[in-house]
Amino acid sequence: MPSIKPAAINPQEAEKLERIAYILKTVAHPLRLGIVHLLEQHPRLNVTDICEALGYEQSLVSHHLQNMKLKGILSVKRDGRSMMYSLKERDVSLIIECLENCQCNM
Repeated sequence: MPSIKPAAINPQEAEKLERIAYILKTVAHPLRLGIVHLLEQHPRLNVTDICEALGYEQSLVSHHLQNMKLKGILSVKRDGRSMMYSLKERDVSLIIECLENCQCNM
């Protein structure tokens, strides 16, 4: 059997892998994944819209929205009296889309 030498990872690749791992850790919850999926379909939503669409209480949804906002996954802008949430980066959607299309044995 041939010996396999470990591949050296350059700093840019290491940074990219760190970012992917950070995104996966941040969205690794069914409600957070639901929020991301919903914001892919509707680019700007407020907390009430998200709660109604996903069927969760506002306090729980707000907690998860705040967490994703603090970690840089979501952006928030005031629109009158409402706070409108949107995905900050397309990377999140691309990673999740890749996982959804995976032909793994699940």
